[in-house]
Amino acid sequence: MKRFAVAILLLVSAGCLVAQTETFDLVTYTPPEDWAKEVAANSISYTAVNKKSNTWCQIRILKSTISKGGIEVDFESEWQELIVKNYKPTELRQLNEVQESGGWKIRTGVVKFTFNNSDGLAKLTTFSGFQRCASIIAITNSQDYLRDIEAFLSTIVLENLNTKSGGVDRDLANAPVQASHSTSSVVGTWGISVVVPYRSGTEGTAGSTLKQYTFNTDGTFTFYSKTFKYKYPNLLLIREQGTYQINGNTITLNPQKSVIESWSKKDGTDNWGKILTTENRTLEKIAYQFTKDYSSGLQEWNLVLQANAATKRDGPFMNSSYFTNAWLYSDIPANSVIELPDQ
Repeated sequence: MKRFAVAILLLVSAGCLVAQTETFDLVTYTPPEDWAKEVAANSISYTAVNKKSNTWCQIRILKSTISKGGIEVDFESEWQELIVKNYKPTELRQLNEVQESGGWKIRTGVVKFTFNNSDGLAKLTTFSGFQRCASIIAITNSQDYLRDIEAFLSTIVLENLNTKSGGVDRDLANAPVQASHSTSSVVGTWGISVVVPYRSGTEGTAGSTLKQYTFNTDGTFTFYSKTFKYKYPNLLLIREQGTYQINGNTITLNPQKSVIESWSKKDGTDNWGKILTTENRTLEKIAYQFTKDYSSGLQEWNLVLQANAATKRDGPFMNSSYFTNAWLYSDIPANSVIELPDQ
């Protein structure tokens, strides 16, 4: 088995696509020839195995999720979730400089890991832009496949969501907005992620706030909000539950219980440590005007809530070109919901 000389490969160019291209989610690419293809709900993968040399390689494209606020926080989150948890590397990773292409920022990291008592190499490429995050993972136990990985990544083109209707700033007249205002039209989990990167001038506000509603078919709802600030000694968690009613395009929330909890930071990170305090919050009943807005570029629905004044639950308005006095909650995939400390 050849040992690895770990190096960051140059990637991500809109090179010539000679072979037939394919598209998965926001990613267009040329698949490697004669590799086994496997399609799952949230990913697509290609695998090559050489039984004579006992070597293998797998490349996996993951479905995009809501950005946590920028390439730095997106990459670090993806690295911990996709690389550290799955492959448990023991050596230091190597990172490339952040690159830009088509409105996306890209970062790549490479690290060794051990698999079946032999060396393996894991490579993560993360794309952040247009409020989305997408990643590609490549793993192999032989440097013989490094050229294949580089060749594949050189074909990657991500959709520029500002260049077509259905992107972030879309023409709503051309978007298939759902007209129904039935209870079923809001059922699901919807979230907002607000991230302030840590850099000079943001020391006091840098961090993240994640908020999510879950509307159930039985007329009940839950609301969670997680706040992490670099300068705060603790994490804050809001839990709220109650019922909701829909009348036309109005949704009225009737909270029955709401608490705010303070938790210690595990190892100084945004992971839950130990609970410190719990306090009841004032119940805030409110009627929102709601709209379902579809982004064809992202192929997802947004739940737009509007009110006459900002609420303590939702925070400041997040106005867009088309909605004022509004909050835009995106449809959340199951793997992106807030992980509660008691789960």
